[in-house]
Amino acid sequence: MNKHLLRLYTTPPELPNEVLPEATVKVQLGDLLPLVALASRGNYAWLQDFMDEEVVITADLHEILQAFRARLPGA
Repeated sequence: MNKHLLRLYTTPPELPNEVLPEATVKVQLGDLLPLVALASRGNYAWLQDFMDEEVVITADLHEILQAFRARLPGA
């Protein structure tokens, strides 16, 4: 009988004084969105790893997105 052993990988605890590097890569939204949409439709697991990431957008895009969300059914 061949038993498969699963190993649990845990990341080491973060150091309290550790400073994470700031995001330094700029991309156009038109390049980013199709890739994220494709990964979302395909339910790619790696996308879930980044769901808590923060992104920086312009204030006018934020306003438009907020207004769009308010007009969605069930909002």
